[in-house]
Amino acid sequence: GFPHQQLAKALASFKGVKRRFSYQIKSENLIFIDDYAHHPEEINAVKQAVFEMYPEKKKLVIFQPHLYSRTRDFAQEFAESLTPFDEVFLLDIYPARELPIEGVTSEWLLSKIKNENKQLVRKEQLIEKILKSQAQVVITLGAGDIGEEVKSIKQALSVEG
Repeated sequence: GFPHQQLAKALASFKGVKRRFSYQIKSENLIFIDDYAHHPEEINAVKQAVFEMYPEKKKLVIFQPHLYSRTRDFAQEFAESLTPFDEVFLLDIYPARELPIEGVTSEWLLSKIKNENKQLVRKEQLIEKILKSQAQVVITLGAGDIGEEVKSIKQALSVEG
């Protein structure tokens, strides 16, 4: 495999997609990274990079699952990829082109994440919850409309910092 530092640099330098390991804030006390990751392997790549680059800092991941079918098919892998973060915020599943699948919800996915500091967060509560967090590294992940929240999260964190 690749050394994680190299992987992080490769992810960051990949300009094909706008939201790849994109630093929104990079200061001594606070890091805010946004990434398009919407598959467990992509989340793992981001996680490895972040854990290697910021081993001592508390990390909050905010994930918006993308598609009911993908959430169902990879539920266990998603749970395992998100569990190691210090804090996990899960948004509702972004349906894109799909209709809901019975029993496949963010609550259901949350129940599979083995982490004490996990919660379901509605978009309206997101900034308030992020500001209450002690995390020094904040990561937004997902291919849905979570990208539209990045600007306001960045503004709120910039005011706080």
